[in-house]
Amino acid sequence: MTDAKTQRKGFLQAISVLQWILTFLFLGVTCIVLMVGLMFTSLWLLPTLCFIWLVIDWQTPERGGRRKPFVMRWKVWQHFRDYFPIKLVKTAELSPNKNYILGCHPHGIMSIGAFGCFAAECCGFPEAFPGMRASLAILAGLFRIPLFREYLMGGGLVPVSKPSLVHLLSKSGTGNAVVIVIGGAAESLASHPGEHTVLLGQRKGFVRVALEFGADLVPVYSFGETELFQQIVFTEGTLGRRLQDLFKKIAGFAPCLFVGERWVVLPYRTPITTVVGSPISVPQRITPTDEEVDHYHQLYMDALSKLFHEHKVSCGLSESHKLCFI
Repeated sequence: MTDAKTQRKGFLQAISVLQWILTFLFLGVTCIVLMVGLMFTSLWLLPTLCFIWLVIDWQTPERGGRRKPFVMRWKVWQHFRDYFPIKLVKTAELSPNKNYILGCHPHGIMSIGAFGCFAAECCGFPEAFPGMRASLAILAGLFRIPLFREYLMGGGLVPVSKPSLVHLLSKSGTGNAVVIVIGGAAESLASHPGEHTVLLGQRKGFVRVALEFGADLVPVYSFGETELFQQIVFTEGTLGRRLQDLFKKIAGFAPCLFVGERWVVLPYRTPITTVVGSPISVPQRITPTDEEVDHYHQLYMDALSKLFHEHKVSCGLSESHKLCFI
């Protein structure tokens, strides 16, 4: 009986992760194909109404969206969490009287740790940080896709655009933790098991936004994120790499080719430990200078490096592992 329960639990966990992977990869495209296809059928009124609603509701994603707590607390996310498992580690308090920008690293292939800890409420963020509300910011273009945008907003996701950040950091009161995966699409191409590379050296826009609104910066590192898939690597100059770079310029994200542990796309059962560091106090500067941006950017890089080295051993790495900035 125990073996049957264990097998059933493992199956539910695998199916929960599989549905998320398929959603990540295909749901947006499916919604586009469905809307366009229905336009040429007797059901043309349905996509027409969807497109009209899209125009009317165009700015909602950048005004905080429409999060649905019941979506963020679906039972499926608990199975999703337990598959790896994903764990959230708190190292310092975050005051609900302030706003924060949490920089999450590394991107990995799909930012599974960031989603599990800051979008799906299955890892205890509200309990660990009472009074705080996390908003995971993702590609703004995804919120232009009919139907798909409703699902994203329901899950508490927001666009990583300037109007969206301005709204959350200046028009939604305090207690907002805006989570940005700083490395973005480009960093996904540097995701390889055993390596810890973050694209941060020239990524300073988030620091400028933090200064403009006096939002404290918080480094976050997800140990295990780069161990989930084996990526098929195309070296610089090859046709495959050129196609990846071209696609990233057009679509905003890189089409990584990868394989997982089972069913090709199912990731390895590797623990993910997402460690939230101590906040870096940032003053408000309506028009920050380049020198101020550089100063707080360096403070952030130092804090991220310190966070990595302080927790790497407890998270399964050896002392020899290094964090590489590019």
